[in-house]
Amino acid sequence: MDMHIMVLGGIGLLILLVAWLPLVIKRLPLSLPIVCIAVGYGLARLMGDAAPSPLAHPGILETVTEIAVIISLAGAGLRLDRKIGIKRWANTWRLLGITMPLTIVMVVLVGFFLLGLPLETALLLGAVIAPTDPVLASDVQVGPPRSGPEDEVRFALTSEAGLNDGLAFPFTYLAIAVATHATLFDTWNWHWLGMDVVWRIGIGVAAGWGMGRLLGALTFRSGKLSLASTGQGFVALGGTFLSYAGAEMLHGYGFIAVFVAALTLRGEEDKHDYHVRLADFSEEIEKLLMMAMLVFLGAAMAGTALDGVNGLIVMAAVATVFLIRPLTGMIGLVGTAMPWHERCVVSVFGIRGIGSFYYLAYALNQADFGQAETAWTVVSLIVLISVVFHGMSAGPLMVLMDRKNRHRA
Repeated sequence: MDMHIMVLGGIGLLILLVAWLPLVIKRLPLSLPIVCIAVGYGLARLMGDAAPSPLAHPGILETVTEIAVIISLAGAGLRLDRKIGIKRWANTWRLLGITMPLTIVMVVLVGFFLLGLPLETALLLGAVIAPTDPVLASDVQVGPPRSGPEDEVRFALTSEAGLNDGLAFPFTYLAIAVATHATLFDTWNWHWLGMDVVWRIGIGVAAGWGMGRLLGALTFRSGKLSLASTGQGFVALGGTFLSYAGAEMLHGYGFIAVFVAALTLRGEEDKHDYHVRLADFSEEIEKLLMMAMLVFLGAAMAGTALDGVNGLIVMAAVATVFLIRPLTGMIGLVGTAMPWHERCVVSVFGIRGIGSFYYLAYALNQADFGQAETAWTVVSLIVLISVVFHGMSAGPLMVLMDRKNRHRA
Protein backbone atom coordinates (compact mmCIF):
# COMPACT_ATOMS: atom_id res chain seq x y z
CA MET A 1 0.00 0.00 0.00
CA ASP A 2 1.30 3.50 -0.83
CA MET A 3 2.71 5.42 2.11
CA HIS A 4 0.57 8.50 1.44
CA ILE A 5 -2.58 6.35 1.67
CA MET A 6 -1.49 5.10 5.07
CA VAL A 7 -0.67 8.63 6.19
CA LEU A 8 -4.09 9.93 5.10
CA GLY A 9 -5.81 7.08 6.89
CA GLY A 10 -3.77 7.73 10.02
CA ILE A 11 -4.61 11.44 9.94
CA GLY A 12 -8.30 10.65 9.57
CA LEU A 13 -8.18 8.25 12.50
CA LEU A 14 -6.41 10.77 14.72
CA ILE A 15 -8.91 13.52 13.85
CA LEU A 16 -11.77 11.23 14.86
CA LEU A 17 -9.92 10.40 18.08
CA VAL A 18 -9.61 14.10 18.92
CA ALA A 19 -13.41 14.36 18.81
CA TRP A 20 -14.16 11.04 20.50
CA LEU A 21 -11.50 10.58 23.18
CA PRO A 22 -12.62 13.43 25.48
CA LEU A 23 -15.89 11.55 25.97
CA VAL A 24 -14.01 8.38 26.92
CA ILE A 25 -11.47 9.90 29.31
CA LYS A 26 -13.79 12.48 30.87
CA ARG A 27 -13.92 10.63 34.17
CA LEU A 28 -10.32 9.46 34.09
CA PRO A 29 -7.20 11.31 35.33
CA LEU A 30 -6.06 11.69 31.73
CA SER A 31 -6.08 14.40 29.08
CA LEU A 32 -6.09 14.48 25.30
CA PRO A 33 -2.45 15.69 25.19
CA ILE A 34 -1.33 12.67 27.22
CA VAL A 35 -3.13 10.31 24.85
CA CYS A 36 -1.62 12.05 21.79
CA ILE A 37 1.90 11.69 23.17
CA ALA A 38 1.24 8.02 23.95
CA VAL A 39 -0.05 7.45 20.40
CA GLY A 40 3.02 9.12 18.91
CA TYR A 41 5.34 7.13 21.14
CA GLY A 42 3.64 3.87 20.20
CA LEU A 43 3.73 4.63 16.48
CA ALA A 44 7.43 5.53 16.66
CA ARG A 45 8.21 2.28 18.42
CA LEU A 46 6.57 0.42 15.57
CA MET A 47 8.58 2.47 13.07
CA GLY A 48 11.88 1.66 14.76
CA ASP A 49 14.76 3.79 13.47
CA ALA A 50 12.38 6.07 11.54
CA ALA A 51 11.37 7.96 14.70
CA PRO A 52 11.59 11.75 14.10
CA SER A 53 14.09 14.06 15.77
CA PRO A 54 13.33 17.73 16.57
CA LEU A 55 16.89 18.59 15.51
CA ALA A 56 16.47 17.08 12.05
CA HIS A 57 14.11 19.71 10.61
CA PRO A 58 14.13 22.80 12.88
CA GLY A 59 12.72 25.03 10.13
CA ILE A 60 9.62 22.89 9.70
CA LEU A 61 9.20 22.60 13.47
CA GLU A 62 9.44 26.38 13.83
CA THR A 63 6.73 27.00 11.22
CA VAL A 64 4.27 24.41 12.51
CA THR A 65 4.63 25.45 16.15
CA GLU A 66 4.34 29.12 15.13
CA ILE A 67 0.97 28.46 13.47
CA ALA A 68 -0.25 26.42 16.44
CA VAL A 69 0.65 29.16 18.91
CA ILE A 70 -0.91 32.08 17.02
CA ILE A 71 -4.19 30.20 16.54
CA SER A 72 -4.31 29.32 20.23
CA LEU A 73 -3.54 32.95 21.17
CA ALA A 74 -6.43 34.13 19.00
CA GLY A 75 -8.71 31.57 20.60
CA ALA A 76 -7.73 32.75 24.07
CA GLY A 77 -8.49 36.36 23.21
CA LEU A 78 -11.84 35.50 21.64
CA ARG A 79 -12.95 33.61 24.76
CA LEU A 80 -12.29 36.40 27.27
CA ASP A 81 -15.41 38.36 28.19
CA ARG A 82 -13.66 40.69 30.64
CA LYS A 83 -12.50 43.97 29.12
CA ILE A 84 -8.88 44.92 29.63
CA GLY A 85 -8.08 47.29 32.50
CA ILE A 86 -5.54 48.02 35.22
CA LYS A 87 -7.69 46.74 38.10
CA ARG A 88 -9.70 44.15 36.17
CA TRP A 89 -6.47 42.49 35.00
CA ALA A 90 -4.48 43.12 38.18
CA ASN A 91 -3.50 39.48 38.73
CA THR A 92 -2.49 39.13 35.08
CA TRP A 93 -0.13 42.11 35.30
CA ARG A 94 1.45 40.55 38.39
CA LEU A 95 2.01 37.24 36.63
CA LEU A 96 3.54 39.04 33.64
CA GLY A 97 5.57 41.65 35.52
CA ILE A 98 6.77 39.63 38.53
CA THR A 99 6.29 35.90 37.99
CA MET A 100 7.60 35.70 34.42
CA PRO A 101 10.87 37.64 34.95
CA LEU A 102 11.56 35.76 38.18
CA THR A 103 10.98 32.47 36.37
CA ILE A 104 13.45 33.46 33.65
CA VAL A 105 16.12 34.44 36.19
CA MET A 106 15.75 31.22 38.19
CA VAL A 107 15.81 28.98 35.11
CA VAL A 108 18.90 30.83 33.83
CA LEU A 109 20.63 30.16 37.15
CA VAL A 110 19.67 26.49 37.00
CA GLY A 111 20.90 26.20 33.43
CA PHE A 112 24.18 28.01 34.09
CA PHE A 113 25.18 26.60 37.47
CA LEU A 114 23.47 23.20 37.61
CA LEU A 115 23.65 22.12 33.97
CA GLY A 116 26.83 24.02 33.07
CA LEU A 117 25.28 25.60 29.97
CA PRO A 118 26.98 28.57 28.27
CA LEU A 119 25.45 31.89 29.29
CA GLU A 120 23.64 32.40 25.97
CA THR A 121 22.10 28.90 26.12
CA ALA A 122 21.09 29.36 29.76
CA LEU A 123 19.42 32.67 28.79
CA LEU A 124 17.65 30.93 25.94
CA LEU A 125 16.45 28.16 28.23
CA GLY A 126 15.00 30.73 30.64
CA ALA A 127 13.25 32.58 27.81
CA VAL A 128 11.67 29.53 26.17
CA ILE A 129 10.52 27.94 29.42
CA ALA A 130 9.00 31.06 30.98
CA PRO A 131 5.71 31.39 29.00
CA THR A 132 2.57 29.58 30.10
CA ASP A 133 1.45 27.62 27.06
CA PRO A 134 -1.92 28.62 25.57
CA VAL A 135 -2.15 25.44 23.47
CA LEU A 136 -2.17 22.88 26.29
CA ALA A 137 -3.92 24.89 28.99
CA SER A 138 -7.52 24.51 27.78
CA ASP A 139 -8.54 22.48 30.84
CA VAL A 140 -7.72 25.41 33.14
CA GLN A 141 -8.88 28.28 30.93
CA VAL A 142 -12.15 30.14 30.55
CA GLY A 143 -14.99 28.66 28.51
CA PRO A 144 -16.59 29.97 25.32
CA PRO A 145 -17.76 33.60 25.07
CA ARG A 146 -20.81 34.42 27.20
CA SER A 147 -20.65 31.02 28.94
CA GLY A 148 -20.99 32.56 32.38
CA PRO A 149 -18.92 34.50 34.93
CA GLU A 150 -15.16 34.11 34.54
CA ASP A 151 -13.64 32.95 37.84
CA GLU A 152 -10.35 34.60 38.72
CA VAL A 153 -8.23 31.46 38.39
CA ARG A 154 -9.31 30.58 34.84
CA PHE A 155 -9.21 34.21 33.78
CA ALA A 156 -5.70 34.76 35.17
CA LEU A 157 -4.33 31.65 33.47
CA THR A 158 -6.01 32.44 30.13
CA SER A 159 -4.94 36.08 30.02
CA GLU A 160 -1.43 35.24 31.18
CA ALA A 161 -1.07 32.60 28.47
CA GLY A 162 -2.37 35.09 25.92
CA LEU A 163 0.26 37.72 26.61
CA ASN A 164 3.37 36.05 28.00
CA ASP A 165 4.07 34.12 24.80
CA GLY A 166 4.72 37.42 23.06
CA LEU A 167 6.59 38.86 26.05
CA ALA A 168 9.06 35.97 25.95
CA PHE A 169 10.37 37.24 22.63
CA PRO A 170 12.56 40.09 24.01
CA PHE A 171 14.39 37.59 26.20
CA THR A 172 14.78 35.21 23.28
CA TYR A 173 16.29 38.05 21.25
CA LEU A 174 18.56 38.80 24.21
CA ALA A 175 19.87 35.23 24.14
CA ILE A 176 20.37 35.45 20.36
CA ALA A 177 22.29 38.72 20.75
CA VAL A 178 24.57 37.27 23.43
CA ALA A 179 25.22 34.24 21.21
CA THR A 180 25.98 36.51 18.24
CA HIS A 181 28.16 39.09 20.02
CA ALA A 182 29.71 36.72 22.59
CA THR A 183 29.22 39.29 25.34
CA LEU A 184 26.42 40.27 27.70
CA PHE A 185 27.11 44.01 27.86
CA ASP A 186 28.06 46.11 24.83
CA THR A 187 26.68 48.84 22.57
CA TRP A 188 24.17 46.34 21.11
CA ASN A 189 22.29 46.53 24.43
CA TRP A 190 20.74 49.84 23.34
CA HIS A 191 19.49 48.34 20.08
CA TRP A 192 18.01 45.42 21.98
CA LEU A 193 16.28 47.71 24.47
CA GLY A 194 14.99 50.18 21.89
CA MET A 195 14.08 47.78 19.09
CA ASP A 196 13.41 44.36 20.62
CA VAL A 197 11.73 45.60 23.78
CA VAL A 198 10.13 49.02 23.28
CA TRP A 199 9.44 49.13 19.53
CA ARG A 200 8.39 45.53 18.93
CA ILE A 201 6.10 45.38 21.97
CA GLY A 202 4.57 48.77 21.19
CA ILE A 203 3.96 47.93 17.54
CA GLY A 204 2.53 44.54 18.51
CA VAL A 205 -0.03 46.18 20.81
CA ALA A 206 -0.85 48.99 18.36
CA ALA A 207 -1.15 46.73 15.32
CA GLY A 208 -3.31 44.28 17.25
CA TRP A 209 -5.63 47.02 18.50
CA GLY A 210 -5.91 48.59 15.04
CA MET A 211 -6.59 45.27 13.33
CA GLY A 212 -9.11 44.33 16.01
CA ARG A 213 -11.00 47.58 15.46
CA LEU A 214 -10.93 47.12 11.69
CA LEU A 215 -12.14 43.53 11.98
CA GLY A 216 -14.87 44.70 14.35
CA ALA A 217 -16.11 47.21 11.79
CA LEU A 218 -16.01 44.68 8.96
CA THR A 219 -17.63 42.00 11.08
CA PHE A 220 -20.44 43.85 12.81
CA ARG A 221 -20.92 47.30 11.27
CA SER A 222 -20.90 46.77 7.51
CA GLY A 223 -24.61 46.21 7.08
CA LYS A 224 -25.52 43.43 4.66
CA LEU A 225 -21.83 43.00 3.77
CA SER A 226 -20.77 42.35 7.36
CA LEU A 227 -18.69 39.24 7.97
CA ALA A 228 -21.00 38.21 10.81
CA SER A 229 -23.81 37.78 8.30
CA THR A 230 -21.83 34.97 6.63
CA GLY A 231 -21.88 32.84 9.77
CA GLN A 232 -18.48 31.43 8.77
CA GLY A 233 -16.13 30.52 11.60
CA PHE A 234 -13.01 30.53 9.45
CA VAL A 235 -13.15 34.35 9.52
CA ALA A 236 -11.27 33.95 12.81
CA LEU A 237 -8.42 32.28 10.96
CA GLY A 238 -8.21 35.08 8.38
CA GLY A 239 -8.17 37.76 11.05
CA THR A 240 -5.52 35.87 13.00
CA PHE A 241 -3.13 35.55 10.08
CA LEU A 242 -3.67 39.17 8.96
CA SER A 243 -3.00 40.50 12.46
CA TYR A 244 0.14 38.43 12.76
CA ALA A 245 1.48 39.36 9.33
CA GLY A 246 0.68 43.05 9.76
CA ALA A 247 2.59 43.30 13.03
CA GLU A 248 5.54 41.30 11.74
CA MET A 249 5.85 43.46 8.61
CA LEU A 250 6.14 46.49 10.91
CA HIS A 251 8.78 44.62 12.97
CA GLY A 252 6.43 44.17 15.89
CA TYR A 253 5.61 41.05 17.88
CA GLY A 254 2.95 39.14 15.98
CA PHE A 255 2.08 36.99 18.99
CA ILE A 256 1.08 40.07 20.97
CA ALA A 257 -0.80 41.51 18.00
CA VAL A 258 -2.85 38.34 17.50
CA PHE A 259 -4.00 38.22 21.12
CA VAL A 260 -4.71 41.96 21.32
CA ALA A 261 -6.63 41.87 18.01
CA ALA A 262 -8.76 38.95 19.19
CA LEU A 263 -9.39 40.65 22.53
CA THR A 264 -10.33 43.92 20.79
CA LEU A 265 -12.64 42.10 18.38
CA ARG A 266 -14.25 40.31 21.33
CA GLY A 267 -15.13 43.73 22.80
CA GLU A 268 -16.97 44.78 19.64
CA GLU A 269 -20.70 44.00 19.88
CA ASP A 270 -19.85 41.74 22.80
CA LYS A 271 -23.38 40.29 23.03
CA HIS A 272 -23.40 39.06 19.43
CA ASP A 273 -23.71 35.27 18.94
CA TYR A 274 -21.10 35.33 16.18
CA HIS A 275 -18.37 35.55 18.81
CA VAL A 276 -19.24 32.02 19.88
CA ARG A 277 -18.88 30.76 16.31
CA LEU A 278 -15.47 32.41 15.92
CA ALA A 279 -14.20 31.00 19.22
CA ASP A 280 -15.51 27.50 18.47
CA PHE A 281 -13.80 27.40 15.07
CA SER A 282 -10.49 28.59 16.56
CA GLU A 283 -10.71 25.91 19.23
CA GLU A 284 -11.33 23.16 16.67
CA ILE A 285 -8.30 24.15 14.57
CA GLU A 286 -6.23 24.54 17.73
CA LYS A 287 -7.05 21.01 18.85
CA LEU A 288 -6.11 19.52 15.48
CA LEU A 289 -2.75 21.29 15.45
CA MET A 290 -2.14 20.36 19.08
CA MET A 291 -2.86 16.74 18.23
CA ALA A 292 -0.35 16.74 15.37
CA MET A 293 2.36 18.42 17.44
CA LEU A 294 1.96 16.13 20.43
CA VAL A 295 1.92 12.99 18.30
CA PHE A 296 5.22 14.24 16.83
CA LEU A 297 6.52 14.95 20.35
CA GLY A 298 5.58 11.46 21.49
CA ALA A 299 7.34 9.99 18.47
CA ALA A 300 10.41 12.12 19.18
CA MET A 301 10.42 10.82 22.77
CA ALA A 302 10.76 7.32 21.37
CA GLY A 303 13.60 8.54 19.16
CA THR A 304 16.45 10.80 20.20
CA ALA A 305 14.68 13.63 22.06
CA LEU A 306 15.51 12.20 25.49
CA ASP A 307 18.77 10.44 24.67
CA GLY A 308 20.82 12.94 26.66
CA VAL A 309 18.78 12.72 29.86
CA ASN A 310 20.88 12.40 33.02
CA GLY A 311 20.41 13.06 36.71
CA LEU A 312 21.14 16.78 36.48
CA ILE A 313 18.70 17.29 33.62
CA VAL A 314 15.99 15.45 35.55
CA MET A 315 16.69 17.65 38.58
CA ALA A 316 16.47 20.80 36.43
CA ALA A 317 13.20 19.71 34.78
CA VAL A 318 11.55 18.68 38.05
CA ALA A 319 12.66 21.91 39.74
CA THR A 320 11.25 24.00 36.89
CA VAL A 321 7.80 22.39 36.97
CA PHE A 322 7.36 21.70 40.68
CA LEU A 323 9.44 24.40 42.38
CA ILE A 324 10.29 27.42 40.21
CA ARG A 325 6.90 28.14 38.64
CA PRO A 326 4.88 27.50 41.84
CA LEU A 327 7.28 29.65 43.87
CA THR A 328 7.41 32.56 41.43
CA GLY A 329 3.65 32.34 40.94
CA MET A 330 3.01 32.67 44.66
CA ILE A 331 5.48 35.57 44.91
CA GLY A 332 3.75 37.36 42.04
CA LEU A 333 0.34 37.02 43.68
CA VAL A 334 1.37 38.12 47.19
CA GLY A 335 -0.99 40.76 48.52
CA THR A 336 -3.84 40.11 46.07
CA ALA A 337 -7.46 39.55 47.09
CA MET A 338 -7.35 36.08 45.57
CA PRO A 339 -7.91 33.36 48.23
CA TRP A 340 -4.92 31.23 49.19
CA HIS A 341 -6.16 28.06 47.48
CA GLU A 342 -6.77 29.93 44.22
CA ARG A 343 -3.27 31.40 44.29
CA CYS A 344 -1.92 27.88 44.65
CA VAL A 345 -3.87 26.66 41.61
CA VAL A 346 -2.71 29.57 39.44
CA SER A 347 0.88 29.08 40.56
CA VAL A 348 0.93 25.34 39.96
CA PHE A 349 -0.69 25.43 36.51
CA GLY A 350 2.04 27.23 34.63
CA ILE A 351 1.82 24.68 31.81
CA ARG A 352 4.80 24.43 29.46
CA GLY A 353 4.34 23.18 25.90
CA ILE A 354 4.28 24.01 22.21
CA GLY A 355 5.38 27.63 22.61
CA SER A 356 8.64 26.51 24.21
CA PHE A 357 9.48 24.40 21.15
CA TYR A 358 8.71 27.34 18.86
CA TYR A 359 11.04 29.74 20.65
CA LEU A 360 13.79 27.14 20.87
CA ALA A 361 13.55 26.28 17.16
CA TYR A 362 13.40 29.97 16.23
CA ALA A 363 16.50 30.91 18.23
CA LEU A 364 18.56 27.96 17.01
CA ASN A 365 17.71 28.91 13.44
CA GLN A 366 19.04 32.43 14.10
CA ALA A 367 22.35 31.81 15.88
CA ASP A 368 24.76 29.14 17.08
CA PHE A 369 24.27 28.11 20.70
CA GLY A 370 26.61 25.91 22.69
CA GLN A 371 25.13 22.63 23.95
CA ALA A 372 21.97 23.09 21.88
CA GLU A 373 21.26 19.35 22.14
CA THR A 374 21.14 19.67 25.93
CA ALA A 375 18.66 22.54 25.64
CA TRP A 376 16.41 20.40 23.41
CA THR A 377 16.59 17.56 25.90
CA VAL A 378 15.76 19.76 28.89
CA VAL A 379 12.82 21.45 27.14
CA SER A 380 11.46 18.12 25.87
CA LEU A 381 11.58 16.61 29.36
CA ILE A 382 10.00 19.68 30.98
CA VAL A 383 7.15 19.67 28.45
CA LEU A 384 6.64 15.92 28.91
CA ILE A 385 6.49 16.25 32.71
CA SER A 386 4.17 19.25 32.42
CA VAL A 387 1.80 17.52 29.98
CA VAL A 388 1.54 14.41 32.15
CA PHE A 389 1.32 16.10 35.56
CA HIS A 390 -0.95 18.96 34.59
CA GLY A 391 -3.05 16.73 32.34
CA MET A 392 -3.72 14.27 35.16
CA SER A 393 -4.28 16.86 37.87
CA ALA A 394 -6.16 19.65 36.06
CA GLY A 395 -9.60 18.03 36.07
CA PRO A 396 -9.68 16.85 39.71
CA LEU A 397 -8.08 20.03 41.10
CA MET A 398 -10.39 22.36 39.19
CA VAL A 399 -13.40 20.36 40.40
CA LEU A 400 -12.18 20.66 44.00
CA MET A 401 -11.56 24.38 43.58
CA ASP A 402 -15.03 24.97 42.12
CA ARG A 403 -16.60 22.96 44.93
CA LYS A 404 -14.71 24.95 47.58
CA ASN A 405 -15.72 28.23 45.97
CA ARG A 406 -19.38 27.18 45.93
CA HIS A 407 -19.21 26.35 49.62
CA ARG A 408 -17.60 29.74 50.36
CA ALA A 409 -20.36 31.49 48.41
